Amino acid sequence: MTAQTPPVARRVSRVVDPVELGPTPMSARSTLIIAPGDDAWTDPFLLMGEELVNQPGFDWHPHRGLETVTLILDGALEHGDSLGNAGVLGPGDVQWMTAGRGVIHREVAARAEHARVIQLWLNLPSRLKFVATGYQDLRAGKHAVHTEPGVLVQVISGETGAARGPAVNHWPVLGVVITLDPRTEYRQVIDGAERAFAYVIAGSVRVAGRTLSAGRTAWSDPVSGQGEPSTLALATGDADERTTVLLFAGRPIGESVVAAGPFVMNTRAEIEQAFRDFHSGRFGSIPRHTRLPAGA
Repeated sequence: MTAQTPPVARRVSRVVDPVELGPTPMSARSTLIIAPGDDAWTDPFLLMGEELVNQPGFDWHPHRGLETVTLILDGALEHGDSLGNAGVLGPGDVQWMTAGRGVIHREVAARAEHARVIQLWLNLPSRLKFVATGYQDLRAGKHAVHTEPGVLVQVISGETGAARGPAVNHWPVLGVVITLDPRTEYRQVIDGAERAFAYVIAGSVRVAGRTLSAGRTAWSDPVSGQGEPSTLALATGDADERTTVLLFAGRPIGESVVAAGPFVMNTRAEIEQAFRDFHSGRFGSIPRHTRLPAGA
């Protein structure tokens, strides 16, 4: 019998502040949480933003070569795509879309309301850039749940304890929403080869000893080999409010990233081909009807 090596305690590699972009033609307020272009520091994550979506929202636009994860914080978001999928997502719901070889979709506030959403872009390795397009509605009541005293972990993707998230994704990632009561400690187990980030949605928390307020992001770079466990420590103080943290972790892909607008590929030639394919109709056509008419 051999003794098991204890998990490595992770540290915070850097803390990043959000960038407020203000109102845009698509949303009443736009905040950049993970900026694009710093791929060596964020791989396999490409960008993340928080939007207060109003009319007209993000009307029909294409994607290729990535997956998007959209978490609804408040309000109602309508989705429609060129595969014929359509629906309305409410608070706590998550939409997981695999753009793969190409899709056209829209995201607008349903019933002329506002929708407060966080959207994360996940990269795909070159061998998976052209996988079949897919769409998953992960409803709030269907998430797997892990609980400890004062801790609620809603598992969107990957595993925490005995809980396995419902997302089916092509590049494995851990994705959880952690709610902590005041004066609570929790250690999230993460594969040592993965890069992780913790974004504070609400409240205040210490991440590996670093105090973060709402809107800030702590990054933790890989600490050991694949399959070796590590832990990221979270702790709340004496404030009366609960703290909510969005935590994702994934193994870096380590490939070149060339992005242009909604397309993320490995070479400039692949980007140019994506534009040609889109304009020639190879991404499909915009449906005449979605579940709700635009502006309803």
